[in-house]
Parts: sequence; C-alpha cells; structure tokens
Amino acid sequence: MVDSARIEPTRIAVSALFDELSKEEEEDDDDESGGCSDGSGWTQEELDAISALFDRPIPRKPVKQSKERPLPLPSPYKTRPDGIPTPKRHIRDRVRKNPQVLVKIARDIAALPSPESDVSAIPDRYAPFLRKGSLSMTIRELGHMGLPERALQTLLWAQKQQQQKNGLFPDDQILASTVQVLARFGRLKLGSEIKNYLSSASRSVLEAMARGFIRAGNLNLARKILLLAKDGRRTLDSSIHAKLILEAGKTPDGYKLASALLDELGEREEFDLKPQDCTAVMKVCVRLRRFEAVESLFNWFKESGRRPSVVMYTTVMHSRYCDRKYREGLALIWEMEGSNCLLDLPAYRVVIKLCVASNDLARAVRYFSRLKEAGFVPTNDIYCDMIKVYAAFGRVAKCKQLCREAESVGLKLDGETVSLLGEMENVR
Repeated sequence: MVDSARIEPTRIAVSALFDELSKEEEEDDDDESGGCSDGSGWTQEELDAISALFDRPIPRKPVKQSKERPLPLPSPYKTRPDGIPTPKRHIRDRVRKNPQVLVKIARDIAALPSPESDVSAIPDRYAPFLRKGSLSMTIRELGHMGLPERALQTLLWAQKQQQQKNGLFPDDQILASTVQVLARFGRLKLGSEIKNYLSSASRSVLEAMARGFIRAGNLNLARKILLLAKDGRRTLDSSIHAKLILEAGKTPDGYKLASALLDELGEREEFDLKPQDCTAVMKVCVRLRRFEAVESLFNWFKESGRRPSVVMYTTVMHSRYCDRKYREGLALIWEMEGSNCLLDLPAYRVVIKLCVASNDLARAVRYFSRLKEAGFVPTNDIYCDMIKVYAAFGRVAKCKQLCREAESVGLKLDGETVSLLGEMENVR
C-alpha cells in the first residue's frame, strides 16, 4: 500500500496549480460558461478525477514463489521390507554368473573330510540357481586344486540333474572342462575306441582334450587327436597347433614333430593366432632355423592390421641376426623407432649384436648409451660385445674401461673376451 502522508502534499499542490490556471482563464474571458468558456479549460470534476489517481495504491509486481520439486517415487526393490525375501531371479543371476560363488562351490567340495564323501551335498544347495555352463568354472577350479576325481564326480552329479529338467545337462562346457582336467592328470582312458569317441565329440570337447594332453606333456596323444580330426575333415583352433609346436620345440627330440606341425599350420587356408602364440611359434622357428617361416608369420601379422609388440620385433631381429641378414635386422630397428616402439633390455641386446656383427661402432656406442639412459643395467654378453667391437677398431683404452666397469658391478667376462684383451696387451 502507498503511504497516504506522502501523497497528500502532492495532491494539494496539483489542486492549487489548476486553481490558478482557472482564475487566469476567468479573468481573460468575461463570458462564464460553467468554469470553461471555450471548452479547453479544466472542470472541477476533471480535477477531482486527476487528484483521485494519486490516492490509488501503486500495484506491485507479484513475487513468484519457488516451487519445490517433488521427490521421485521410491523403487519397489528399495522399499522392500527386511522380512520379504529377494526374488529368486536375482539370486539365480548372482550364483550362475558370479565367479566367487562358483569358486566357493569348488572349495567346499575340496574341503570334504574324506575322498569317500559324497559330492552331491554341496551342489544340491545351489541346484535351484544353477544353469547350463555354470559348473564349468567350478570343475576347472577343482583341476587347479589337483582334484580330478572330484571334477568327475561333479560332472556325474550334473548328469543326474538331466532328469530334473533344470537345463544343467547335456552341456558341452561342463564336459569339455572335465575332459581337459582328466587328460591333464592322465585319468582319461580312451583305449582303442578313441576314434569312435572323437567322431561323436564336439569341437570344444576335442580342443579341451588336446589342451589337457599338451599340459600333461603327452604330445603323442595330442598329435593323434589332431590327425583324427584332420581325417574327419574337422578343423580345430589354430592355437592348438601353436601350443603343441611350442611344447615340441622345447627339446631337440621334438624338433621333427614341431617342423611337421609348422608345415600343417602353413597349409591351412585361414588361421588366427594371438600375438603371444604367434611370437612363441616364431621363437621355435628360430631354433629350427626356419627363418622363412618367421618372415611369413611376421608379414601375416602386420597384414592382419595388428601392431607388433617389442617382443615380436626382437624375435624377428634375432632371426635375421641368426640368418646373417644384419642390414635387414638394422632396418627393422628403424621401423620400430618409426612406430614409437620402446626398446626393452632384450631388444637392446639384439640391437647391439647386430651393430657389432655389422662393424658399426657408432651405432653400437649410441645404443649402448641409450640403454644406460633408459635405466637398464648392461648384461655380461652386452659388455663382451662392446669390448669386441672396440677391439676391432683398436680402442684398447675403451676396452679396459668397459672391463673395469663390468667388474665393478660383479660381472665376469667370458674366456674369449679375456683372451682377446690379453692378445691386445701383448701386441702393445
């Protein structure tokens, strides 16, 4: 509301002003016509109307009140009382998809008091919540614990659940895991019926069986599975060949088998290898002096759109060093640097070997300095290679300096390097 005490003086002043104007007009005009002679003056009613405007309150703009946003309605699962159980669907998902629960089942089975104890009591507690494929992790965990018998008993329990119609069996995942565990511990007895058994087994079961035999060191049976699968025009995963090549190439007795497997792998129209498997096969090829196979795998890997790792680069450089292709090996170093691939200690060792074999003293010194700047400690063979390349250029002082440096860190030079230093002293 407007304060009437402040409006009143204003109204009086306006009234006085209009009164003076009216008097002046009356003096100038002798004809009276009700307070206005020519129609241009103000009447008393008009003055009262104008004065009444100042008596009205000035309206204020209404202030908008902020509305509080209502809180969202609570979700049913959040307002569930403590006494009401959680739906079985959530419990089922937590059991069949949770590795901790599946591993706990294996640990509970392993904790049974005696080997004669019945396994069924443990999975029976989780049976309503298990689904197809759930127990495969449990069986693998029992294999890691060294309990193949318990793994087989768990499979037999799952087979009995087929009558319950809960979807636990038949299941290739459970069967493959059990077969792999039994083959790994030598408990899988196939006998003369192996051909009939393999012809009816699925691919996943065959691959699991081969992996189990490979881990057990039974390469002959693993090889037999590959041959029977080939005769049956069934193609197993290429990683089986890679793992078998790796195991066979560990000893000279297996070089012949590894070479045959390598030829079979090269005959396949399509195959896919993980980077670590591809690098492992390359290392075996170097031992077999199959350098062309190393180059073929390296080109295939790059053409597949993947980026070689420093380990793969080092393996290929070592292959070219063994094949006496020193310049090609040095070209690979520049390719590594162009792709911003950081060198590790084994890579520096091979790089320095290539520089020494090429009699490239400048590059050998450069990479030897980079090795130290990167925080690596030179190994015994690196010191020996650097001493040899310095000796080839007659740098006796540098040879002695490196010899003292190697001895200060507790390294002992090989006999060839010591003999070389002795010859240089005699020449002087």
